[in-house]
Amino acid sequence: MGKRKKVMALIAASAAAVVLGMGSGFIGGMEPMCVQAAGRPVAIESCLISETDVVCEISASSVPSSDDGKYYIYANEVYEDGAEGTIVAKVDAEKSVSVSFPLNYNSADSNLSRKFLVAVKRGGEMYQVSDEHYITNPETLAGETPPRAETGIKGILLDIEKIHNGDMEELGIQQVVYNMSVDEICSDASVPEAIAFDYNGQTYYFDNEVISNYDALAKLLNEKGIQITIVILNDGTGLYSKDLIHPMALDGDTAPGYALNVEEAAGTSHLKAVGAFLGQRYNGNSDCGQVDNWILGNEVNARTSWWYSTSDSLDFNVGAYVKAFRIIYNEMKSSNANVRIYNSIDQEWNRKSNPGSFLAKSYLDRFNYYMNREGNIDWGLSYHPYNSPLYDPYAWNGPAVWVKEGLTTPYITMQNIDILIDYMKRDEFLNPAGEVRSISLAEIGYTSSFGDSKQEASIAYGYLKAASIPEIDSFILFRQTDDAHEMESHLALGLYDLDGNRKPAFDIYKNLGTENEAQAKERASEIIGMDIDEMIGENIVWTRSGDGVVQSE
Repeated sequence: MGKRKKVMALIAASAAAVVLGMGSGFIGGMEPMCVQAAGRPVAIESCLISETDVVCEISASSVPSSDDGKYYIYANEVYEDGAEGTIVAKVDAEKSVSVSFPLNYNSADSNLSRKFLVAVKRGGEMYQVSDEHYITNPETLAGETPPRAETGIKGILLDIEKIHNGDMEELGIQQVVYNMSVDEICSDASVPEAIAFDYNGQTYYFDNEVISNYDALAKLLNEKGIQITIVILNDGTGLYSKDLIHPMALDGDTAPGYALNVEEAAGTSHLKAVGAFLGQRYNGNSDCGQVDNWILGNEVNARTSWWYSTSDSLDFNVGAYVKAFRIIYNEMKSSNANVRIYNSIDQEWNRKSNPGSFLAKSYLDRFNYYMNREGNIDWGLSYHPYNSPLYDPYAWNGPAVWVKEGLTTPYITMQNIDILIDYMKRDEFLNPAGEVRSISLAEIGYTSSFGDSKQEASIAYGYLKAASIPEIDSFILFRQTDDAHEMESHLALGLYDLDGNRKPAFDIYKNLGTENEAQAKERASEIIGMDIDEMIGENIVWTRSGDGVVQSE
């Protein structure tokens, strides 16, 4: 859905302010489970950190011909393609071979977030004979990190102005999500008290005031036992972060979010520093707070909105996102072995309401293809299973034209969320340990514009459905307080109205997941007209005719 709001408020007794915001081309319809492209006889089976080195295991279906019988191992920056990076090792070409070279962590020659490939020399020229492969165990560098703060799935997008009013405790909130833009946090040496961060042979700067605000918020939520998820955004407006805007996004004057720059050296190096700085600062060991989950971007399949670029090529856009994801993943995991990194897609599974977007399913498929091809890692999925249309108030009874059973469904909402779960259970989507990936419903909300009771029942249905599915690790309600701009589109999604009054939905959400849950279920069942436990337990899916237009109570 993609909504963002920045506010400032007092969060501590000292009145500290807190900022809140909330490879190569693959062409084809199916995503094969292979580790090398057609015509490339050599495969890099793994690239793993071993103490201070990187060890790559290489295999070949047939040893390619060459001038000297050697494999040349290249370490490329993400924006380099083919045999154009740095040769880091040379080894005799055989069908099975192991090769190692220095990791060079935190130096100008760091290989932590580079991609590796094999080339051979023919006629004096270098030819790539393998696909690219990334390091897949960056957590080896992290050492001991604190355990994750996992107490339950109940979450909310925080209204920072209410952080001291007792809502978090009264609602029983276990998770909070909020946004951070690179525009807010980046600085330079000219800014007073800027935080200097030396990384990979360069010095980068971060805004001390803004970062201190995030520190205070993180520590406060940690003290409350609430797990934190941060969404990393790129507003494209920062004076000190212009190099982080992708060259293909520079003309997006009206876009709320921009693709990150993985096409140029300066932007790529800066992005590595951002990932390393945030990973180190919020790993739970730095006295700045602990962040367990990071989401890179918001609904990135919505190209013209939240991950803007001028290219309408699915492969180009996913490829650029994957490069940024690899950097953030490796830089953060290298300082916090327990952190999770998520991608983010919306509910438009097989239908796009905006012609500038990509289908969520197509984007997910292509993302997974690259991840398998270039080294499987433990990425997580952040999914936003809003109703369709967004303002439809019935979480339990959507329009039949949009909510269907099976993979051809136009949308995946909470009604048919089991389609997504089953899809993520496929072998090709499993994590390196052979397990279903973490699935976070990091943004989900229901409107009261057509009646408070519908919002009550929808929240109960959504939460209870999520709680019934073991693979779902979070249910983050969007939002705590109504937003005036959203309400212009009938999206009164808050538990509070604009006048500061609690809606009936506040009480039903408060009771869910507690000893008073039966009371919430009884109320929801009364509104729905069916026992909600039966509806969810037997996966009964009601749909109705029409396009989702409803009348107020």
